[in-house]
Amino acid sequence: MTELLESVKKIAWDACGAIMEIYQGSIEVTDKSDNSPLTQADLAAHRLIQQRLSGLTPSWPLLSEESDVDEIENRLSWSTFWLIDPLDGTREFINRNGEFTVNIALIHEGNPILGVIAAPVLSTMWYAAKGKGAWRQCSGEPEERIASAAWHPDRLLRIVGSRSHGNDKMTRLLEAMPPCHLQGVGSSLKFCRIAEGAADCYPRPGATCEWDTGAAHILLEEAGGTVLQLDTNTLQAGERLRYNQRDSLINPDFIAFGRGLDEKWRYPGFLNVSVSRAP
Repeated sequence: MTELLESVKKIAWDACGAIMEIYQGSIEVTDKSDNSPLTQADLAAHRLIQQRLSGLTPSWPLLSEESDVDEIENRLSWSTFWLIDPLDGTREFINRNGEFTVNIALIHEGNPILGVIAAPVLSTMWYAAKGKGAWRQCSGEPEERIASAAWHPDRLLRIVGSRSHGNDKMTRLLEAMPPCHLQGVGSSLKFCRIAEGAADCYPRPGATCEWDTGAAHILLEEAGGTVLQLDTNTLQAGERLRYNQRDSLINPDFIAFGRGLDEKWRYPGFLNVSVSRAP
């Protein structure tokens, strides 16, 4: 697993290089069928990652945000496969705010067991493998182990949320929480903030795809956190998020917690649930 992780890190850094070549020039934007944006950087990173992973592990299939439908029609029969978002945060890329990432995860029997997240503009990478801990490395510097922080009620709850995807369910959820500070962060960097102890939780009552969360999920778990499904009517945190278990690739609503916060969430009185019930 350690050798495999090193190879995937190299692939992710090279994908960052391909993205930055385009980021530093003109950006051409087209719309997909679901009206989400697509750039030449998404496609360049996808092609590079697909080619390199296929050479590294030819027996494992690959599922990417940019995969063709016919490439993934048999995905529910896959037990081990790569789950890729070649450019997570395309809107942040277009807006040139630097908050976009390359996400590469290895999924085995519905669970992420290896993940790499690379932020091209920040020249920083976060990565983890099952049982090996969570790590961060800035370009040219030694790697350092990271861990999520335990929240204490003496300080504000530090919440990270999407820069580009707010909704009414999120507003109701925030009203139910203890005193908190909300910071808008793009892409899977929200999970990274929690994994390195700079934030406490990331509630996501809204559509995400499995490739948005796979790599970040194993990173946060290895850092001491967890990612659970969330009932946004009752605010109950439920089962652990899993992958390639449904016909749809859309994740259910979920919440990502730092160390031990999932237990506090379930403690009576932590939330003012009444104000956040859906109409």
